[in-house]
Amino acid sequence: MTRRAGAWLIVPFLGFVSLGLPDGMLGVAWPSMRASFVLPIDALGALLLAWTAGFVVASFGIGRLLARARVPTLLTLAFLALGTALLGYSVAPSWAVMIALASLGGLGAGVIDAALNIHVASQHGARTLNWLHACWGLGAASGPLLLSRLLAAGHAWPAGYRAVGAWQLVPAAGFAAMRWLGPRAGDTPEPGATPPARLFRTLGLAPAWLGIAAFFLYNGLEASAGAWSYSLFTQARGVSARSAGAWVSGYWASLTLGRVLFGWIAGRTAVETLLRPCIVGMAIGAGLLAFGASGALGGAGLALLGLCCGPIYPSLIATTRLRVGAAHAANAVGFQVAAAALGQSIIPAVLGVLAARVGLEVIGPALLAAALALLAAHERLAARTA
Repeated sequence: MTRRAGAWLIVPFLGFVSLGLPDGMLGVAWPSMRASFVLPIDALGALLLAWTAGFVVASFGIGRLLARARVPTLLTLAFLALGTALLGYSVAPSWAVMIALASLGGLGAGVIDAALNIHVASQHGARTLNWLHACWGLGAASGPLLLSRLLAAGHAWPAGYRAVGAWQLVPAAGFAAMRWLGPRAGDTPEPGATPPARLFRTLGLAPAWLGIAAFFLYNGLEASAGAWSYSLFTQARGVSARSAGAWVSGYWASLTLGRVLFGWIAGRTAVETLLRPCIVGMAIGAGLLAFGASGALGGAGLALLGLCCGPIYPSLIATTRLRVGAAHAANAVGFQVAAAALGQSIIPAVLGVLAARVGLEVIGPALLAAALALLAAHERLAARTA
């Protein structure tokens, strides 16, 4: 990697911070947002569904997009689309317009997520990918803080979306600069320079389907732990709101810390060697959360779960090319990112239905089952790679 290429990493890192900002902010914005449009509490599902649909369409087709346009060009347009959608939220006259804007935002976010993962994996490897995803964690943690402070200062929720939407112009400008200045630096070629295989050929590979399953399970587990742990602690186990909130915050902080730490280790040890103990650690953490005799033990299990979750997504992305080959890598990463988005939406929703029917204590065992299923999928992937 040349010094110029290393300097340009600032732009992808900044891009993933920007991508995380709206993801973290929605939960804080929703009570005020639904009051503005006079909506029932479950109307959030329509907004999330529209966003996820756009995200899945964009990420699923990323291989074809990369065959037709350079990464900086795609990312410039994607950040402009995401910024337009978020700015549009702040002035939308109706809920129907919000749903349409969510589809546009999902398209932009899907391109950003898939294209940056492919670009950084091909150019820089597992270490940098872990740090890239740690930047997403910083953005996701900063979004709620930003909006909370604006609301406390007397501003309405659209102010947060105006700020975050306008901020998307910063990475858009950075990638536009890469588009015009990067080629003259003579750095490494774009990952889209090698034409990808056809989609149906990639879907004919067993490792591609195992990767899809792994990402569906992983992201569903990660999202479910973050979404349902607070309710489990406070409503089923009598933990105070303050303690439960601290433990859930600790979960996200541990996840980000895991990515930072793994980034330091990844360059010294084979990624596959470290993935297995991380997934086993996830299962142990989920087991402590499920069967811990005390609230503190459950909180410790949640922190361990977050720490071990951290490296999984970026490290599986980094090993995709080894599993499927260079011609299929862009398609496979797109499929995996799309599967992750579906898992993030579907698994927490299914757990919500189960919790409503049999009680919140089902959450812990369900997370343990998902971790064990992820371990099985990883072992099959490792065997295929070997």
